Amino acid sequence: MNDGLIPGAPIVRLNGLKRAFEQGGQRIDVLRGVDLDIMPGEIVALLGPSGSGKSTMLQAVGLLEGGFEGSIGIAGQQAEALAGDERTQLRRDHLGFVYQFHHLLPDFNARENVVMPQMIRGVTRTDAEVRADSLLTSLGLGSRLTHRPSQLSGGEQQRVAVARALANRPTLVLADEPTGNLDEATADNVLAEFLALVRGEGSAALVATHNERLAARMDRVVRLKEGVLI
Repeated sequence: MNDGLIPGAPIVRLNGLKRAFEQGGQRIDVLRGVDLDIMPGEIVALLGPSGSGKSTMLQAVGLLEGGFEGSIGIAGQQAEALAGDERTQLRRDHLGFVYQFHHLLPDFNARENVVMPQMIRGVTRTDAEVRADSLLTSLGLGSRLTHRPSQLSGGEQQRVAVARALANRPTLVLADEPTGNLDEATADNVLAEFLALVRGEGSAALVATHNERLAARMDRVVRLKEGVLI
């Protein structure tokens, strides 16, 4: 998976990452020069209050939109030097995403939601179903494989989203307030299962949150303040 990555090198390297927006004729600098290295297998909490730019930073690392200045290195490749289709392939091959809202496909069951990204990547349906069932079972959903999202609780839906993010064995998982839409007890359980699964898969993760207590359970905490990491 780590094509071009030098052993011992960061899986993610951000240098001087900047992002500004125009609003009402004024320039708003959201990211003012972010520098960050994430090592393979490391789980990093990105702390900051709402509106601090956490989601903007994740969008940059996730190669989800343009308009950024600076350098984004992922798995030994410099994203800013890649053409559009190459960036898409880098995102597909190395990144997984978990959001605050699960964004599951409502007409497909839990298994199918985890199978689909694998088949898009070229995995056979049989192999994709084996992988989906393994991930979902490890998250306590072995008896819910054929249930659609509307038949699942909020915590169960988010567990399916976690399994989907891990389906293609990403090098890096990006999670944006992954438990922010859950009650405290469910959030604790889902986060524990998320961290255990990410560590078991050997993936790295960058997890945006405003919850100090949850952040303390990760390998390292970085804080976004006034557009830079402290």
